[in-house]
Amino acid sequence: MRFRSIPTLVHTFHEISNTTLRTPSAFARSFYQAPLRTTAPRYMPLPFFGALFGSSSNKMVDNTNYPVQKTEGEWQAILSPEQFRILRNKGTEMAGSGKYDKHYPDTGAYNCAACDAPLYTAKTKFNSGCGWPAFYDAIPNAVGERPDPSLGMMRIEIVCNNCGGHLGHIFKGEKFGNPKDERHCVNSVSINFSPEEKK
Repeated sequence: MRFRSIPTLVHTFHEISNTTLRTPSAFARSFYQAPLRTTAPRYMPLPFFGALFGSSSNKMVDNTNYPVQKTEGEWQAILSPEQFRILRNKGTEMAGSGKYDKHYPDTGAYNCAACDAPLYTAKTKFNSGCGWPAFYDAIPNAVGERPDPSLGMMRIEIVCNNCGGHLGHIFKGEKFGNPKDERHCVNSVSINFSPEEKK
């Protein structure tokens, strides 16, 4: 058996180990010269991972006894499929699609679409630019807050205190300049507008 000469072995080893002598392909340049990522890319937020790998066991059960009690079948009979999906199954309408997103009357009230309980006055509605109706305050004792660990993060869900219907979420400290520094981000499907405030 004949061995290769020492200069040939050295040359071969040099060619294999020293990849910078050759011009790498565009793919190889991007692979070898790209910095090593230690965080998730900006286009893939962390809630995506929570939704992808999370389990349904982190959903909190609401055992509150609301004044209006109905079975799921009764709710399905009185609500549209979209209202049922949002109010009873905690869904969310697409941003900018709701009829009350850009609705700014001077007077009136927004009532729960499920039980007609007054929730918000027109005076507390403001333009947040988020794509959903935004209010900085609710009618006293009309809206409840519940922890919501869905989507891999902790948020605060807002519900109708009369029937438990899902309204949306509340965000605090966003500096919109309103008196309470809060934004009740509400699905239009969850509410109905009444030109007169109920007492």
